[in-house]
Amino acid sequence: MKIAWVTDSTAFLEEEFVNHPDVYAISISILLDDEEFLEGVNITPEQLYDRLKTLKNPPKTSQPSIGAFKELYEKLAKSYDVIFSIHLSGKLSGTVSASEQAAQLADANVITIDSKILTYPLTRIVKQGIEWAQSGLASEEIKTRLEALCETSETYVLIGSLEQLHRSGRMSGVQFFLGSMLNVKPIIQVKDGGLSVIEKVRSEKKAKEKIFQLMRKAHEKKPLKEAYLLYGLHDSEAIKWMDELAAEYPEIHFRPYPLGSAIGVHAGENTIGISWFNGL
Repeated sequence: MKIAWVTDSTAFLEEEFVNHPDVYAISISILLDDEEFLEGVNITPEQLYDRLKTLKNPPKTSQPSIGAFKELYEKLAKSYDVIFSIHLSGKLSGTVSASEQAAQLADANVITIDSKILTYPLTRIVKQGIEWAQSGLASEEIKTRLEALCETSETYVLIGSLEQLHRSGRMSGVQFFLGSMLNVKPIIQVKDGGLSVIEKVRSEKKAKEKIFQLMRKAHEKKPLKEAYLLYGLHDSEAIKWMDELAAEYPEIHFRPYPLGSAIGVHAGENTIGISWFNGL
């Protein structure tokens, strides 16, 4: 059985996946003052963050069209028996819905999965699916296991720009006003695919320690094998976090990964966080 793996541009694809013959990424659109860009095609994170400083209107992102998905699926159906289409959280984007609608229209065997997460953790789900496929598991078993894995992710983020989060429509005016006036650092959790504030602290140092405590508790409950440091544009702080955690937990494999352009539109260049799967 030949399987194609489709994801979206919010996933951070390492070189092995960029050059993988069976992995395909469909781009998220980014709208900056009426000019449209495709993530990973004609705008880099550096270019995006420069543009954000001079925008007249709030930036926007848009999921790939149903037509783009349909065209891709029908093309892949000529060479593959099954298409696994795994995308960023359905509560944060309409990408999952667009894939599902296109799958109904296309003459192709498509299995769409809501990762309930984004960026590198999304990539890790695709990677795990490929590993299970290579071990000989049937597509239905892979689907069941991937859906279960998606339920085990934990992600905690310190947003780099409350203003950007507010301007992009992801934070209410009241929340933004209180956060900016009181210099509050809200810790955002990605839970069941949605964003929620789990705690508000007065300094970045306290926020970092709280996030570290959350990881410690998860590790005590079920030992972690790997965790991912997620950052906006600058990796220096993520590397500091990684080095500090690696010194305390040498048994856990830590790696830093960028959030990417589409997520950066909402979070800001100084965003930093940590993510892991309790199911790995």
